[in-house]
Amino acid sequence: MNKEQGYFCLVLHDHLPFVRHPEYPDFLEEDWFFEAMCETYIPLLDVYERLTAEGVDFRVTMSLTPPLCNMMTDGLLKSRFKNYLYKRIELMEKEVLRTKNTGFYDAALMYEKKFKRIRELYENYYHENVLEGFKKFQDMGKIEIITCGATHGFLPLQLKREGVNAQIKLAVDDYLEKFGRRPRGIWLGECAYNPGDDYYLKAHGLRFFFMETHGIIYGTPRPRYGVYAPVYCPSGVAAFSRDMESAHQVWSAEMGYPGDYRYREFYRDLGYDLEYDYIKPYLHEDGVRRNVGIKYHRITGRVALSEKQPYNPAEARETAAMHAGNFMFNRERQIEHLNHFLGKKPIIVSMYDAELFGHWWYEGVDFLEYFFKKVHYDQNTFKLVTPMEYLQMHPDNQIVQPSMSSWGDKGYNEVWLNASNDWMYRHLHKAIDRMIDMANRFPQADGILKRALNQCAREIVLATSSDWAFLMTVGTAKTYSTRRFVAHIQRFTKIYESIMRGNIDEAALGDAEWRDTIFPNIDYRAFSSEEERKAINRALS
Repeated sequence: MNKEQGYFCLVLHDHLPFVRHPEYPDFLEEDWFFEAMCETYIPLLDVYERLTAEGVDFRVTMSLTPPLCNMMTDGLLKSRFKNYLYKRIELMEKEVLRTKNTGFYDAALMYEKKFKRIRELYENYYHENVLEGFKKFQDMGKIEIITCGATHGFLPLQLKREGVNAQIKLAVDDYLEKFGRRPRGIWLGECAYNPGDDYYLKAHGLRFFFMETHGIIYGTPRPRYGVYAPVYCPSGVAAFSRDMESAHQVWSAEMGYPGDYRYREFYRDLGYDLEYDYIKPYLHEDGVRRNVGIKYHRITGRVALSEKQPYNPAEARETAAMHAGNFMFNRERQIEHLNHFLGKKPIIVSMYDAELFGHWWYEGVDFLEYFFKKVHYDQNTFKLVTPMEYLQMHPDNQIVQPSMSSWGDKGYNEVWLNASNDWMYRHLHKAIDRMIDMANRFPQADGILKRALNQCAREIVLATSSDWAFLMTVGTAKTYSTRRFVAHIQRFTKIYESIMRGNIDEAALGDAEWRDTIFPNIDYRAFSSEEERKAINRALS
């Protein structure tokens, strides 16, 4: 007999834009990927390794987006990541000696141990391909890896249905190549849902996706169980919705755990604290002081960075354990209440950007490990599940047409369409129109024409990434995101015009292929009207 009164589904959205610059020996924005590898992705795998060795059962649903998967398997980026990692190990070996007999020694030892463990996992366990690790735990049934639109495109602002279908088809094809099976679920870029897009999910075999809270709450008809049970869209694809109570405990700047004074301070870094000549070998080749990812201070409180106190790793871990226990306790009480109120076992879907754990909240990975252990050993109120496990246990759910929504500021499209980025769309829509026309005009291309058409498709999906519009809105890396969008549109246009002239510049094409390597086996015909028509026919059959 099942004792649990409900279910808890943890969803980690793992995504970064595709950043790869072979034209430079050393590129600043590639650090986004290297930092996330060292602070989030590999540390999460380390947690899974320890839990499995201890016999602790756990469940996590993870969206590994196609851009991220392609960076994890790219030869150039793997080589540069190793260089980044080895430099951090070299720095920490020096720091352990320098900080002896100071208040920073324990932190220095912790970093040295962590970086060396990351090296061991990366080289010896996963043979320099971390997807091996994620696939291993998926095959064990511990995690469910889901996909995302090809480049995290914001689907509600796609005017042409061929473009929506291409985002889904290319993502599913890439997942099949990487993991040897088809994905069962998808994270829509920015959690952005547009009514009807679920038919394209169904056409490509996807069974479920995730939504922001109001997308379900404002659905038609109103959902009987709110966000505490999935609903089926008219297409038959299941939609799971975010629980805001559990989200606020982690996300909120006011009430969330990451703001505790004992946790590591993110904004004070050795890149600025150490003597310049000492730290210079670990900066980028331009020599400008920047964060190097090593931080020796704790949040302390509302004080200036110069007044932050030394970080105590042991105290921070104890705090993470305490917060994990509190989070579990709150989920128990929440599920008990909902079970009584709803008259059925609720599912709490707790969704986060994965980079919160480890990168922004350094102890977040420890928090997850303690949470899984406490759930395994200390309670029987709820059960950890993946969406597919829930649907297999509870296949009967209400049919609802969800509302258009996203998890961006104000809940709809404003973050991705506003005065800072609206200029993008006239160029993007025109380029997509041209891509569809070429896919229709050349249904069976080969040779250099096929190469050119495939590269056009690459440039289109890279330009479609929602990250560029987002970065323009928030003002972070605005110059870089603008340059990236313009570069992809320009390269697409140049190749398109050469195709239309019947005079493809092979040197220019080769240069574009060398720069933009995402989806090595891309098929331009994903953009064809025939592919879209076949997808809809499959969904309706």
